[in-house]
Amino acid sequence: MRLALAEARRARGRCHPNPPVGAVVFRGDRVLGRGRTRPVGGAHAEVVALESALRRHGARALRGAGMAVTLEPCAHRGRTGPCAHRLVDAGLARVFVGHRDPHPEVSGRGLRVLRRAGIAVRVGVLEARCREQHRGFLSVLSTGRPFVQLKLAASLDGRIATASGESRWITGEAARAAVHRLRARSDAVLIGSGTALADDPALEARRGSRLVHRPVRIVADTHLRLPTRAALLRAEPDSAWLLCARGAPQARRRALQRAGARLVDVRLARGRLDLRRALTELARLGLSELLVEGGGELAASLWREELVDELHWFLAPKLIGADGVPALGGLGLRALADARTLGDLRVRRVGEDLHIWGPVRKAPEGETR
Repeated sequence: MRLALAEARRARGRCHPNPPVGAVVFRGDRVLGRGRTRPVGGAHAEVVALESALRRHGARALRGAGMAVTLEPCAHRGRTGPCAHRLVDAGLARVFVGHRDPHPEVSGRGLRVLRRAGIAVRVGVLEARCREQHRGFLSVLSTGRPFVQLKLAASLDGRIATASGESRWITGEAARAAVHRLRARSDAVLIGSGTALADDPALEARRGSRLVHRPVRIVADTHLRLPTRAALLRAEPDSAWLLCARGAPQARRRALQRAGARLVDVRLARGRLDLRRALTELARLGLSELLVEGGGELAASLWREELVDELHWFLAPKLIGADGVPALGGLGLRALADARTLGDLRVRRVGEDLHIWGPVRKAPEGETR
């Protein structure tokens, strides 16, 4: 299962709307084939692993073999055929599953297909790690929105820019490389229009100078202020999405669509984009794991609405002062008891900077903040 998880991690950010699943076919301690979920329209992890084993060792080697797969195999026909039946047809004897698939079209059905065919099935192998791997998929099913990571990079006193607006670079090269790794395993990266206008970022994931992943790049741009020559629009069409008001100017709509942007209309709430509805729409469009990189007002809005699942805060050993730009906008807290906290907090050094991260504790059921 650890090998299957390693395969699954390589699929993160690259197979939405499908979950990033990994699978390994084995006999004893010998690995026959490995696989991970392919981009949409391609094969699921189980089929990739079976076909790999078949090419390398032939059909006879699969008879009586075992498989470890991070998520319950599907038993329905979607864009591809049902995986559970492929496992039966291959003649596998044992299947080890990370966890049951909660999707109503799958839940328990794949396991029943396997068991009725006489295959020994064990569920719950490294379950916590497998659930963590599929957290975006599980978030969409349980909350109707993607799993949201919020990344902030600031000085030790919580500033992201000087009073004059200078912000490059507060954190060092090692911290920036860590951010690129976060991007590399995300379906999409979201920023506010202020950040897009100030920094003109490409929001790609690079390792050194090499491009390793281009997630969907999203800008919360209510009135469509993004220039048509923005760096985000220089890649393939539809890889940059703009969250905008339904009443955004038609001329700007046409110009940005011609430049390659995909427009996603979102209802306004109190004159701002309704972020909860925006995230629901992004889930409907197939995104399940979202990295938010700023700015401060967008971050604060998500935090106020309790839409952040995990926080990544990079702290540089610098002091900018109270006249600098704060990393997080106003939260409207009246009491310390209202402040949300992180659970299972972790801290590490990245170069000269600190990386602090952890899941955000949710308010207890029925509690209002």
